[in-house]
Amino acid sequence: MTNQGNPSRFADYFVVCGLDVGSGLEPDTLSGDNLQCPPLDRPFKSKVLLHFPQSVPWSPFDKDAVGMLSLPKGLIFRTQKDSHRPKFHSFIITKEDGSRNFGSAFTFYEEVNDRKISAAMQTLQHMYQAEVASCSMDSGRSSRDTSPRPGHHQRQTSPRDSARIYDPQKDKLFVTKTICLITQMPFVRASRQFLRQLYEAVSKPSETHLPLESYIYNILYEVPLPPPGRSLKFYGVEMPIFCQRPSVSELPLFDFSLWDLFRSLEVRDIIQLFTSVLLEHQILIYASDYQRLMLVAECMNTLVFPFAWQHVYVPILPASLTHFLDAPVPFIMGLHHGRENRSELELPSEANMCFVDLDEKTVDVPEELPRFPHLQELTEELINVCSIHRTRLYREKVETAKTDPAVNPKQASPRRSLSKEDALKTNKMEILQQSEAFAKISALAKKTGVWSSIEEFSDMPSKDSKEAGSRDPSSMSVKEIEDLKFNNTVREIFLNHFLHLFSSYETFVIQPNQDMDAWLNNRESMQNFDKAAFLSDQPEGYLPFLSSFTETQMFTTMVDNKILSQWEDQEPQLRVFDSRLKILKEILGENITHTYSQCTTLVDTETMLQKRVIYIDHVSPKPHSLEDQENTAPQEPGIFPKLDAEILNKEPTAVKGKSREGAKWRRKDRLMQHSEHIKLNSDQREKYMQEARTKGLRQPKLSDMSAASMAQTNWKFVETLLQECKSKTKRMLVDKMGHEAVELGHGNITGVEENTLIASLCDLLERIWGHGIQFKKGKSALWSHLKSFQELEECNQGNKFLDTNLLSPDMSGMSITDGTRSLERKTHRRKGSTGRIELPTLNPLPSSITFDLRKVQQMTEIRTDVGYARAWIRLALEKKVLSAHLKILLSNIELLRSLYKRYAFLRCEDEREQFLYHLLSLNAVDYSCFTNSFTNTMVPYKILIYPCPKFGCSTTSANPWINLAGQAGETGVTEIPKGLLEFNLEHKNLGVLTTLRIGHDNSGMTPRWLVDYVLVRNDLTGHVYKFNCGRWLGKGVDDGSTERLLVAEIIPKTSDMDGLDLAVLASSSPRSMSPNSPKKSSDQNLKIPMIQEMLGHAINNLVKHYYKPEKERGSLTFLLCGDRGLVHCMELVFQSGFRSSRLFRNKFFIWDYLEKVKGHFECVLSGEVRRPMSEGAKAGYWLFCNILSKINSAAETVGKDGKFQIFVCVGIRDHVIQKMLPLIANTPVTATMFEEHSFFRDPSLTNYLVHILGTLDEFHIVFDSRYLSNRCVILDTYPTGDDIHVLVYAHSTQHIQKEHCDVLILGEYKTTSILNLIQQCRNLNLNISS
Repeated sequence: MTNQGNPSRFADYFVVCGLDVGSGLEPDTLSGDNLQCPPLDRPFKSKVLLHFPQSVPWSPFDKDAVGMLSLPKGLIFRTQKDSHRPKFHSFIITKEDGSRNFGSAFTFYEEVNDRKISAAMQTLQHMYQAEVASCSMDSGRSSRDTSPRPGHHQRQTSPRDSARIYDPQKDKLFVTKTICLITQMPFVRASRQFLRQLYEAVSKPSETHLPLESYIYNILYEVPLPPPGRSLKFYGVEMPIFCQRPSVSELPLFDFSLWDLFRSLEVRDIIQLFTSVLLEHQILIYASDYQRLMLVAECMNTLVFPFAWQHVYVPILPASLTHFLDAPVPFIMGLHHGRENRSELELPSEANMCFVDLDEKTVDVPEELPRFPHLQELTEELINVCSIHRTRLYREKVETAKTDPAVNPKQASPRRSLSKEDALKTNKMEILQQSEAFAKISALAKKTGVWSSIEEFSDMPSKDSKEAGSRDPSSMSVKEIEDLKFNNTVREIFLNHFLHLFSSYETFVIQPNQDMDAWLNNRESMQNFDKAAFLSDQPEGYLPFLSSFTETQMFTTMVDNKILSQWEDQEPQLRVFDSRLKILKEILGENITHTYSQCTTLVDTETMLQKRVIYIDHVSPKPHSLEDQENTAPQEPGIFPKLDAEILNKEPTAVKGKSREGAKWRRKDRLMQHSEHIKLNSDQREKYMQEARTKGLRQPKLSDMSAASMAQTNWKFVETLLQECKSKTKRMLVDKMGHEAVELGHGNITGVEENTLIASLCDLLERIWGHGIQFKKGKSALWSHLKSFQELEECNQGNKFLDTNLLSPDMSGMSITDGTRSLERKTHRRKGSTGRIELPTLNPLPSSITFDLRKVQQMTEIRTDVGYARAWIRLALEKKVLSAHLKILLSNIELLRSLYKRYAFLRCEDEREQFLYHLLSLNAVDYSCFTNSFTNTMVPYKILIYPCPKFGCSTTSANPWINLAGQAGETGVTEIPKGLLEFNLEHKNLGVLTTLRIGHDNSGMTPRWLVDYVLVRNDLTGHVYKFNCGRWLGKGVDDGSTERLLVAEIIPKTSDMDGLDLAVLASSSPRSMSPNSPKKSSDQNLKIPMIQEMLGHAINNLVKHYYKPEKERGSLTFLLCGDRGLVHCMELVFQSGFRSSRLFRNKFFIWDYLEKVKGHFECVLSGEVRRPMSEGAKAGYWLFCNILSKINSAAETVGKDGKFQIFVCVGIRDHVIQKMLPLIANTPVTATMFEEHSFFRDPSLTNYLVHILGTLDEFHIVFDSRYLSNRCVILDTYPTGDDIHVLVYAHSTQHIQKEHCDVLILGEYKTTSILNLIQQCRNLNLNISS
């Protein structure tokens, strides 16, 4: 060819596909075995019969792909009894380099005139009838002998099958044929109109004035591709056709109808589908119409702008490629709905699949799908837009019915509605049409392209062209214009939501400090986006979605494109997004808040669209007679004629156009549109193609369907899954461990992000278990495998005795809401002559798959197989047995072979071992993913109390009780029968355990009880918590406390612990973690600098605690009362330099010192001791005395160390302890009892305490009700500067709600304020002490 190609053509190829008479009837073997169907219902192999031109250099013709996608189900035969309605559908061909070609196919039925084909169909019909008759006889004979077996399906001829019989004597045979256009851009509307007009010309050849070759030649060689920002008008067989292409500053070309999408699905379902696409789930679209499959897929692809789908994209999945449904990667696929029911579909993996049934108008999304931000605003906007568009369409329909006689037959005749002048013109046209001379002139004019119809010669106006609803051939129809406006509005709304969500995304992009080549080589291992900082800047409700979305490939690609833009031209989609973001910031300001504001660019974008509709930029030449075209034979209606290949393959000679026309079709425009598909410039294209060839996962290769090619594709799937497992486990380890995360810029992991990573791991395991599966129960492939394994294990143990103690307790009768709990008693008797009591033992839990399966199956809040599978994964991950369990599960080779095909990932031994190794690395970190996720689950807790076996204090005559608490709740006071040291307690999940309060009523002859420690095991997750005590419970011993608050310490689980008594492992305890630590402590000998360092760490931990998001904070109780907590550090502060310690030893407590200070303050206030003091000091004295009095009167069961703990915590909470410490230091009591070099005698050290404790003033500290016992009545204060405002709580045995009973005294403290306080308390029926 002399012309090396002009890729600025509108269409590249015209194709005809159908039945190849020469090769006869060939069954479509790739579509599966269809011999059980009647011949008229079987698909037969189709072929590309013709395509013009033979090839173009910029887009080689892919014969296999076009043939497969133009007739996805092969050839379909019909008789005259069946419907012959033609259908249209579009399709996409994705090339190796990622670029796309767009196809438009118009399928119609053509009568079969070949006798061999008819005879072959008749032979197949006879064979099928004979087989049906034979099966009927066999089934009848067997039914007389035996009853039918369950599940055995007998073959019968349905009435529909009888109607589908082909009789060559009576019936006419028809077969599908398709005419296609292959274009560079998705001009779907224009292609559809052209193909429909061409088909109508074939159906009514007498009304066609030119041969079909003229129209086909015109669309192939003479209709140009409009450049960006331009509109085009070209001519079909009957009417002109219009199309327009957006400019580079607008949203990309989209020529489908979003209104058709909103007619197919509800707004709520569309948003859920949109969310699933954004999170890169597997999307399967199911419909009986191929065009609807393309419609939904392309609509979702365009609504995610500026992001782009990066994975497998097959909007129409040919019948020969249904094995791709078990691809274990994200995909968007369209599956044709044939004669099968929805329940008959066998989908490999449904756990992570969004299933869209367009025929039933339903959308089934994956479980735990996050809520899209601004959901309510988006829903309201879309509903409003649909309502407005529906009203416009109805108004246009009414107007058309009023003016168009064809729509409204009751309207008066056209002659009566026309004026006299118009009627005269009409009469002239009728006379001309009856003239033979005018007919010859008209035929010559049409042949030469002067006009295409007589209406163009007439000066008669078109029917009601001035009416809005009429169809003016010289412009687009009103419906097309309204559809374009609706598309524009909906797309702008979705883009506006992205603009608000990612208004500050540039701030968090980590720009590299190296050149482009170095960055490209290392980008897989680099952190390009500061996700932790970005998420911390978002509202809490957005986090579940944004945390998952920022992990997707489409978001990563956008960030990569942003980084690449510093070295090369910006990617077109990103350029549009950034320009819109700039406009939005000019309107709303630089710092856009998280509140949503409606779209402001609708008017501008609609104006540009309307301008292209009104002003057509280019009109292409009309079809005309071609040179060297011979007179064709008369055309038979309904039969597509044989085209002249010589004419249609002959390209026109290159002619230099005008400079203005040449500027329109510049090479830059076509290169730009090409880069819109592959998103790469010319320098990167070759590198990308090499990478695409290596991965080969973006698109199935339609041109190679050999067994070797399928095996290679499956092998690439296996490699991809293994690589994904490696990257996910590494990311989980890096984020959890923290050290490497900081180096790579990840930051500390948050609870939402951790949950996102674990949910992603669950999805990956489901995809691995779904790859190559051939038998599955339910939607979850993993749970199906686990249940099959469980059935085999139970069958193998059927004849064995099962120890009931190893089985999980029956929880079916337990309520979740009321937190039912029960005790399993086991008394402990004295052992031997020594009188020592037998201590309880904590035996390990069974470690087996079936044990954990039973536990999960007893969880009543889970309803689906997918939910059970995810719960089992989370439980195994928290117990650090996920890799071990899966290794045992996969060791049953016979079960594996029965469930999976040979190419499945789980049957690749080397990859399977590497996969288990990567999962084993997760045992290096601790997860609470099960405990924190299933808060309503009934959990069995095993509690063991270990008293000190010495001194005869291992038993008590009093009535003991405990109160176990965690991050999710508490059990309340639970009485323990006497002598019971080991029992089970079942309660609604408490979360991670934090505290345990243990005490007794001090009754009986020997109530004293020395408790060493308490062990609590969560029998569901296996976590063991140790609560150190080492203190006496009882009056007259130790500090006189009858209850202790113990802080939890989790015992790390290691493989060495299996089979050992956990109580023995926990017996050698370090320093007690109880807030009421024993007096004999090595910490008493610490120097002041060491104490200052410890206090600084304790304060710093509290500051960091409150700077975290509220849901990410840990246990405040541990920071205050745990080991090295604030209470412990303050205890060291008071003990440092205590000169009377050598005299009083263990019989003198800090609380005794505070009582002496209180006595001194009371003497000063009463006037017994005369000393000058300010009003502020007087208020401080009174406040200090009142706090101690309240604690003494309310905390009767709490010992002296416990009272000191309450004093410190209340002082910290109310921000007054730093104000009272200088007053305490400036007393004779302090001078007497403390050495000179101590915190309270050295003014610099006292100022240090005031300063460091004052750093907590900015935080609103709230204690849990279970921390400060409900027996305590606390005096609250509200300081402002030097003023001290007082809040008094009511005296009650129930938990006190501050907002219900506090009294605030405003102004500076004065004596008269006390009277006002008393009066206000009486008015509120509050009881206060004097």
